[in-house]
Amino acid sequence: MKFVTAILRPHKLDDVREALSEVGISGITVTEVKGFGRQKGHTELYRGAEYQVDFLPKIKLELAIPASKLDVVIDTISNVANSGKVGDGKIFVTNLDKVIRIRTGETDLDAL
Repeated sequence: MKFVTAILRPHKLDDVREALSEVGISGITVTEVKGFGRQKGHTELYRGAEYQVDFLPKIKLELAIPASKLDVVIDTISNVANSGKVGDGKIFVTNLDKVIRIRTGETDLDAL
């Protein structure tokens, strides 16, 4: 099993969610986050005053998936979230040792 974390632009969330649903991924967790990488932030003008925005709004997706679906999930997220510009995001993949569904006690793949 794998745990996939993806950081995306907020306006790409609905497209990515729909594309993941089409490839059979039914459960995702979404968190609104702020951060920066190479994009660094930007300067904004508010009521005549200029100020620096260091942390940009992003979306963090988290998915627990069978290892067999890893390549299709990575391809789907990469293709749908890609605009070709700095700040499109990143995908992180880690191994998932154990999953337990609290309600039924099912474990591992049965719990997904």
